Amino acid sequence: MYESLHKIVLPKTSINSDSVSKDVLILLYEDMLLGRAFEDMCAQMYYRGKMFGFVHLYNGQEAVSSGIIKSLKAQDYVCSTYRDHVHALSKGVPAKEVMAELFGKETGCSRGRGGSMHIFSAKHNFLGGFAFIGEGIPIAIGAAFQSVYKKQVLLDKSLLSVTVCFFGDGTTNNGQFFECLNMAVLWKLPIIFVVENNQWAIGMAHHRSTSSPEIYKKAQAFGLPGIEVDGMDVLAVRNVCIKAVERARNGQGPTLIEALTYRFRGHSLADPDELRSQYEKNAWLARDPIKRLKKFMLNNSLVTIDELSKIDIKIKKEIDNAVDFALSSPEPNIEDLKRYLFAED
Repeated sequence: MYESLHKIVLPKTSINSDSVSKDVLILLYEDMLLGRAFEDMCAQMYYRGKMFGFVHLYNGQEAVSSGIIKSLKAQDYVCSTYRDHVHALSKGVPAKEVMAELFGKETGCSRGRGGSMHIFSAKHNFLGGFAFIGEGIPIAIGAAFQSVYKKQVLLDKSLLSVTVCFFGDGTTNNGQFFECLNMAVLWKLPIIFVVENNQWAIGMAHHRSTSSPEIYKKAQAFGLPGIEVDGMDVLAVRNVCIKAVERARNGQGPTLIEALTYRFRGHSLADPDELRSQYEKNAWLARDPIKRLKKFMLNNSLVTIDELSKIDIKIKKEIDNAVDFALSSPEPNIEDLKRYLFAED
């Protein structure tokens, strides 16, 4: 009965290169593979009791993270959600530091104080994951505002930094979403709002929770471009993002991107994932973004099997080294319980 109520609508676009170089294709493939392998290892470590609390994995959505973040410069900012591990990896945070954070170790990127939902790295302009939906959007607005402030008031001569703010479909019915869209347009802030529409807000199907299921159309109310893209096609995501970044960097204001995607695992590792039908899961699994890009590159003779095998080996070693690093890292000292609450000199 439930399957008949939940109409599955898949994006219709197909993967294409649009003259993307081989180096870029390999960069995107390697980044997506790193994200997938990292999350798979997280599942293993969680069930072995090495991680605690809620852990939300990103499997299936890698094309969004890689397509968006790998289109940015190091000076640009990224603001994430509680599903933040892969966003951090794409932004350049070392896998060993993210893994150590998940293990609660002092060597973690948040010194073991944040855990899965609060990955942060000032060095990489990664503004953090946030446990509550919509919580990161005002933070991202602040980051975009300071970019404009530095340029217009402090007369900074460097390139205008762009901020990307990720959030899910469930967030787009919350007040922060609408208020910040309005503010971003009003002040022409260099920000890109990225809705990772994975069709489900925990256990609520997207089409059952909103009066306007096509999220990108909500941008019309505030006068900014709203774009829908196939979130299982990394090159389609990349093409859309490059245009949005150029628009933001040139002072033309924000863009809203709705990426249609799907998470291959439950909401968190504590979720038995019994609400979604197997028919729906299989329909999306067939569009695995990593397999699609791999098939595209091989079919067009852009890479060889040997090249891809070397990438697989490289990623496996990186993940194994990350686990070894996390296991051997020290626990935070009890004497430092209150450390990092405030900025230090």
